Amino acid sequence: MPKLEQILHLEPNSELHFKGPFTDVVTSHLKLYNPSEHRVCFKVKTTAPKRYCVRPNSGFIEPKQTLHVAVMLQPFEYDPSEKNKHKFMVQTMIVPDGNVSLETLWKDANMENLMDSKLKCVFDLPPDIAPPNNLDSNTGHVEDKTPLIIPPTDPVPKPSPKASNTDQELKKLQEECKRLKDELAELQQANSKLKEEGLRLRMTRGTTESLYANKKPDAFQNDKIKSTSTILPSTGSQDLQQQPPVVFIALIVAACILGFLMGKFIV
Repeated sequence: MPKLEQILHLEPNSELHFKGPFTDVVTSHLKLYNPSEHRVCFKVKTTAPKRYCVRPNSGFIEPKQTLHVAVMLQPFEYDPSEKNKHKFMVQTMIVPDGNVSLETLWKDANMENLMDSKLKCVFDLPPDIAPPNNLDSNTGHVEDKTPLIIPPTDPVPKPSPKASNTDQELKKLQEECKRLKDELAELQQANSKLKEEGLRLRMTRGTTESLYANKKPDAFQNDKIKSTSTILPSTGSQDLQQQPPVVFIALIVAACILGFLMGKFIV
């Protein structure tokens, strides 16, 4: 029995082109058009399912409707000496009347009712990369008999090296900012304690002076030695007040470090 002719119109109908360099995801689009009066189901297979992601890779196409399929080539290090053996095949079948499940339909499909179209993958290389000698100069393709496999529908593109380095720098900067904030909080707490200590010493000094002001001269003479030892802490309080505020020094140091890190990150 002769093979059925493909009912869908494919654009392109023979080759899928992917433009290098291949350091990022490269997408090629395939348009499927159903010119018939029948509902048609389809699925897309490839010989290299780990290299490509297809969205959608299967489904239904209503009469007189068009469906666009995105074929995404994942990033890889291109080797001109590597043989290009990648192929795609679009299988189709007319859907019978009534409500049917796509999975059941393909599982119970009769091979005589299947239609298919094959497409070659062509890598359009950058000018500075020459194609290998064993590749076809027109198609960049070498025939093989690798089995076709349905690629995954929902891909997770690999992050580019630049994006990965940027994320690491940003993470380091966030950690450094957090560390500076913690140090600043500790310095503020220490400064607050110093202020409380200075206030306490000033209050002690004021209480001592008021007590000696109310005493008689002879009593003051008797307590001369005691007053000397009591008044001494006030000198320490004045020294504390003359010291520069610790919090301002901490803010200046934190601002300098943060500015240096931000400058390094931007560069």
